[in-house]
Amino acid sequence: MTSFPYIHRDISWLSFNYRVLQEAKDVSVPLIERLKFLAIYSNNLDEFFRVRVANHRNLLRVNKKTQKKLDFDPKKIMKEILKIVNEQQEEFSRIFEDEITPELRRHNIHLLRRLDLNEEERDFVENYFFDNLLPFVQPVLLVKKKIRPFLNNAALYLTVWLKEKDDPQPKDRYAIIKIPSDHLPRFVNLPNKNGQHHIIMLDDIVRHSVKWLFPGYNIIDTFSIKLTRDAELYIDDEFSGDLIEKIKKSLGKRNVGPASRFVYDRTMPGELLQFLKDSFDLGKYDLFPEGRNHNNFDFFKFPDFGYQHLKNNPLPPLPYLPLEEAENFWASIREKDHLVHVPYHSYESVVLFFEKAARDPKVTHIKIVQYRVAKQSRIMAALMDAVKAGKQVSVFIEVKARFDEEANLVWGERLEAAGVNVNYSFPGVKVHSKLALIRREEEGGAKLYAYLSTGNFHEVTAKIYSDLGIFTADERLTKESARVFSFLETVKMPQQSFEHLLVGQFNLRDGLEECIDKEISNAKKGKKAACILKMNSLQDQRMIQKLYEASQAGVKIQLIVRGICSLVPGIKGVSENIEVISIVDRFLEHARIFLFHNEGHETIYLSSADWMVRNLSYRIETIFPIYDKEIRQTIKDILRIQLEDNVKARIIDKHNQNNYKKDNIDLAVRSQIETYYYIKRKQEVDIEPIGLEE
Repeated sequence: MTSFPYIHRDISWLSFNYRVLQEAKDVSVPLIERLKFLAIYSNNLDEFFRVRVANHRNLLRVNKKTQKKLDFDPKKIMKEILKIVNEQQEEFSRIFEDEITPELRRHNIHLLRRLDLNEEERDFVENYFFDNLLPFVQPVLLVKKKIRPFLNNAALYLTVWLKEKDDPQPKDRYAIIKIPSDHLPRFVNLPNKNGQHHIIMLDDIVRHSVKWLFPGYNIIDTFSIKLTRDAELYIDDEFSGDLIEKIKKSLGKRNVGPASRFVYDRTMPGELLQFLKDSFDLGKYDLFPEGRNHNNFDFFKFPDFGYQHLKNNPLPPLPYLPLEEAENFWASIREKDHLVHVPYHSYESVVLFFEKAARDPKVTHIKIVQYRVAKQSRIMAALMDAVKAGKQVSVFIEVKARFDEEANLVWGERLEAAGVNVNYSFPGVKVHSKLALIRREEEGGAKLYAYLSTGNFHEVTAKIYSDLGIFTADERLTKESARVFSFLETVKMPQQSFEHLLVGQFNLRDGLEECIDKEISNAKKGKKAACILKMNSLQDQRMIQKLYEASQAGVKIQLIVRGICSLVPGIKGVSENIEVISIVDRFLEHARIFLFHNEGHETIYLSSADWMVRNLSYRIETIFPIYDKEIRQTIKDILRIQLEDNVKARIIDKHNQNNYKKDNIDLAVRSQIETYYYIKRKQEVDIEPIGLEE
């Protein structure tokens, strides 16, 4: 067990997911967007159980001697997870049923159940069932220890409690029916009149139609269930064998893995639940009561009926004119570094970086790291066009990107077929750098251009993920970026050092610790010492201990952590100089920014890396410094706006209460909206910098 204040990563993650649920109950959030936050919460939780809880279940199976080697008690953590999730699920149901559903009705949107239907709607539902559902439903009578169908991962099922009609002393019988939401829309529009929109869920159409599937039985009741399965691939990290083949084989097993969560309608009778436990070999750690319906990530597809007032006001991405309208794209980058901040800026300049390179006869090489990529990608199309134009194109594909493994393998095959030189994952290490490099023949010799980012090369997520990226021709950065690619392409550790970049497996962890140590040294000398650190997750125990050490020396530390935060701030004698906030809003905070005061000569880094063990010890990550004076000021302004957020910022503390941050400022500061208009103003006029406190 840890000897210093520390919150287990999975308990902290559940606290983060609750912040997502808070958005669903926030009445200031437009109604359709609240439904989307229910979907995000549910999707997050499903993945959590398929990966993290599955891991805990495996730990519970190992012998106690092995468990004692862990720095936590897996049984205790598992119990705490179950308790927290059950409480959150009850709140989820209350938010949906008592708050959102009545609000939908006030806007003439009625989500009906089968008993609410009038005669016309019943006729519609029955016709819909016979015309559309009948080929897909799979009714099966269960017989304990004899008939036990395989439950597909994350598929929806209806359990049916019934009795034989002609039996004078009928016994309870049970059956299951698959709800074909993988083939048909989950929400079905009913005949509407007088501006009233009536909707029914596919689940309720099946409930209404059960009587036709079991004609010899009386239907007593129906209850929904869902089983999610362990999604870990469990690929050994040995340095031999064909890693790609191992991944391909493991992907086929993902949907048939052991149970990680069995969710059921909490109103289900105990006898039926026990029957299902026996039938499907479920244990106490598998069972999770939910509301009447599952797979609530389908709320992403809830119809909006064109009601724009029930959705977020649009914030159309702002064109980055210095590049998008540049007479000479490359000359603009040679002249100065450029910062784009998506989704506030358009992603067009990033796409143009590759499309212009593909068409430019002076470009000889294009290199890129692919971690997650859109299904339809102009960037990938540009790379294939570049090969046709005679350029050398090299793509490193990380096929171990969880839940994108298959998509990345498909892209790899397409790129190879087009003539792209493709390199794949290393055993034991993930490549998570967000990096691209272009070589161009110019007067005086070849010139390198780089794009370094905190986010993936993904045109779709660039519309909802908040990320920062720089275009640069600064040789301090481009030459070292080239060294990263040399390592990735030669699959061997180069005997060279990095002076400017911090790179995972080389100098990343040591470089970060050195920055903190400088602040500690300055604080001990009575000098001002401070750092502002923004990241997705903070879990690495060594880094947390280093931050505690800094706090105890008098370093003022401000953390902006979206997700996991295992550090406990505000503890006297340990972390009283550390403050932590988390911002959850319409865009996903994804940028990592590290600012160290450095005796007034701030060191500012952007990064692909969070401060987790996996990022700092088992990944190729890239942390890059910001040298351009104007960009440095912009980043400082963005940090200040986030630190002043008093609308969407939550306070992170040892109690995991997620209280909203309040201050004495009368003006509401919602950082994502403020950032959008800050960038818009900056684009129109040269505004005065906000600056950081001295």
